Amino acid sequence: MINKSNCNLNDKLNFFSRTCQQLLVEKMSDTSDLDRQIEQLKKCEIISEAEVKALCAKAREILIEESNVQRVDSPVTVCGDIHGQFYDLKELFKVGGDVPETNYLFMGDFVDRGFFSVETFLLLLALKVRYPDRITLIRGNHESRQITQVYGFYDECLRKYGSNTVWRHCTEIFDYLSLSAIIDGRIFCVHGGLSPSIQTLDQIRTIDRKQEVPHDGPMCDLLWSDPEETQGWGVSPRGAGYLFGSDVVSQFNTANDIDMICRAHQLVMEGYKWHFNETVLTVWSAPNYCYRCGNVAAILELSEHLQRDFTIFEAAPQESRGTPSKKPQADYFL
Repeated sequence: MINKSNCNLNDKLNFFSRTCQQLLVEKMSDTSDLDRQIEQLKKCEIISEAEVKALCAKAREILIEESNVQRVDSPVTVCGDIHGQFYDLKELFKVGGDVPETNYLFMGDFVDRGFFSVETFLLLLALKVRYPDRITLIRGNHESRQITQVYGFYDECLRKYGSNTVWRHCTEIFDYLSLSAIIDGRIFCVHGGLSPSIQTLDQIRTIDRKQEVPHDGPMCDLLWSDPEETQGWGVSPRGAGYLFGSDVVSQFNTANDIDMICRAHQLVMEGYKWHFNETVLTVWSAPNYCYRCGNVAAILELSEHLQRDFTIFEAAPQESRGTPSKKPQADYFL
C-alpha cells in the first residue's frame, strides 16, 4: 500500500529542490548578464534600453532598503563629484582599485557637464547591483529631473537612445538614492552640507527622500549647502541651500557625536580642501573639470581605523579618451 503522505512529502521536496535549482540558475544567469554589461560599460559602450530598465528595477530593490543616513563600514574610499567624466572615473578606479577589491562611497553628482553621463551613471549603478555591499551611492544636487534637463544628461540620453525613456528610468532611481552616509558612526558624508532645519541625524532619517529634489527645505539643503568662513547661516549665491559657518558645524558634530563632515559639491583645484580646523572636508573627484579647468582630483582612502590617506590624480591622457570637440561651459556654482 502506498503512503500518500510520503508521496506528498516527496512531491513537495522535489518541487522545492527544482525551485531552488531554478532560482540558482536564474541568479547565475543574472550575474553573468550583469558582468557582461559591466564589461561593456567599462569600454564606454552603452547597454540596451531594455537592459537599462531591468538594471534600474534591480537597483530600486536594493536602494529602497537603504537608509537616508546609510551606514558604511571602513575601510572605504570616499569620492566626490564625477560629472559624466567617464574616462576620469576609469582613472579613479586605476589609482584607487577596482570594485569589489576596494570599497567605495560616491557622494553624488554622477551626471551632467561631462560627455559620458550615461555610461558613468550606468556603470556605477551596475556595480552597485553586482556588489551592493561594496559600493555606496548617495544623491547629489544634479541627481534631479530639473537640473539634468538643463546641464546635459537629458540631452545625452536623447542623443544616445533616441528617446527620453532611459532618462526617465535613471531619474526615477535618483529618488531612491540615500541622502547621506555615516562611516563607522564617526564621519558624516553628504553631497552639499547642513541645514538650519536639521540638528540631528535622526531628523535626516525621517525625511521622505523618494521625490524630486525640492526647491527648499532640509532635503534641498543637504544637497546644495556650502561651508563658509563665517558664523551662523548665510544666503547661498547658488539660489538654493545655505552657507554655514564653523559654529554651526561644531554644534552639529557635537550633537551627533561625530568627528567630521565629508562632502563634495565644490570645485577644489587641489582635489581636496579642509575647512574649520579639519572638521569639514571637501573632496572633488573630477580632474580638469569640464575638460578646461586644469584642476587635479582626489579621493580619500580611510583605513579600518579611519586613518586618512589622500590620493591625487590627474585627468586621463587625451589619447585614451573619446572626447567630442565641443567643450561644455564651466559653472563653479553647479
